[in-house]
Amino acid sequence: MSENPEKGETAAGAEKSAGQRVIIKKYANRRLYNTASSSYVTLEHLSDMVKEGVDFVVYDAKTNDDITRSVLTQIIFEEENRGGGQNLLPIQFLRQLIGFYGNSMQAFLPSYLEMSLESFSKQQERMRGQFAGMAPGKIPGMGVYEEQIRQNMALFDRAMKMFSPFAYVRPEDAAAAAQAEPAPAPAAAPSSDDSLADLKRQMEAMQEQLAKLANKP
Repeated sequence: MSENPEKGETAAGAEKSAGQRVIIKKYANRRLYNTASSSYVTLEHLSDMVKEGVDFVVYDAKTNDDITRSVLTQIIFEEENRGGGQNLLPIQFLRQLIGFYGNSMQAFLPSYLEMSLESFSKQQERMRGQFAGMAPGKIPGMGVYEEQIRQNMALFDRAMKMFSPFAYVRPEDAAAAAQAEPAPAPAAAPSSDDSLADLKRQMEAMQEQLAKLANKP
């Protein structure tokens, strides 16, 4: 097996056009092998494949376990440590993300983040098309994303309250809640069937709203 990164990138492009998933194997010596191109690759090559939209999965060559998640996390770690002030993940976001491990909302957060990033990516592609013919000095700044961000945050707040109405309190509301008048005693909880039906309706409504945001011109 010869080491040929350039060949690996070319084969990856061919796999992308064919709509096939590229299989990457990681060996005990930590080397990564692209089975589509019969060549060794690096984390940087895998990062480029992600940016090019190439679908791949990484297996441990000895156990055949799927280790794609850990490899992608390692790519993020390497990118965040490049320096130069180009970090993508704010420290406060990382703190909040860590705080969700073991939290009652942990199971919900991955889907929310995935839907939000998918919606943001679609908006980004649409805006690129709209701004393609504009002069560099006339392209709008981050303000064009503000409404999208506000709508996503509103959906997030609703989702938090829907899944954990008594446990979830936004940080900015915590101080005000401490000084607020005592709340009246809660009404009797609805039956489990009613709660599940209501939860299903709210989830469907949220999915429709996210779809509208993603397709908004």
